Amino acid sequence: MGIEAVAAIGGLEAQKKNRIQVSNTKKPLFFYVNLAKRYIQQHNDVELSALGMAITTVVTIAEILKNNGLAIEKSKNLFSFLIKHGLFDIDCLWNKAEVSTSTVSMKDENKGRVVLKAKIEIVLGKSDKFDLLMNASNVAPETDTKNKE
Repeated sequence: MGIEAVAAIGGLEAQKKNRIQVSNTKKPLFFYVNLAKRYIQQHNDVELSALGMAITTVVTIAEILKNNGLAIEKSKNLFSFLIKHGLFDIDCLWNKAEVSTSTVSMKDENKGRVVLKAKIEIVLGKSDKFDLLMNASNVAPETDTKNKE
């Protein structure tokens, strides 16, 4: 039992290396977008997490990454894989969903009571076009030296 607990804790630590806890008051939106790009580049996926009012910020970050072709929702990736290989099982898909919501209890320091906050976690994976798009955005436009002379 002790070994299993250590293994479980080790697994949680490995998961958190690609996790971003988003706040809608501490950093600007594009700080998180750029951080998520870096995490996708390093780990091939990123987990975006937020509580309460920051949930809309997480959804916005996910949509920016998806609409720019940089990320895909992991659950769609899994669904496509299962159908393609004839392994579709609704129970399996349900347990592997990569967008989860929950409610967590937190102590309100001002009022000294426990309050419930909504929580969301979204896991995004690296799209097939990610490296191509990132390389294209890092290339500086060519300058026309003939017109400057």
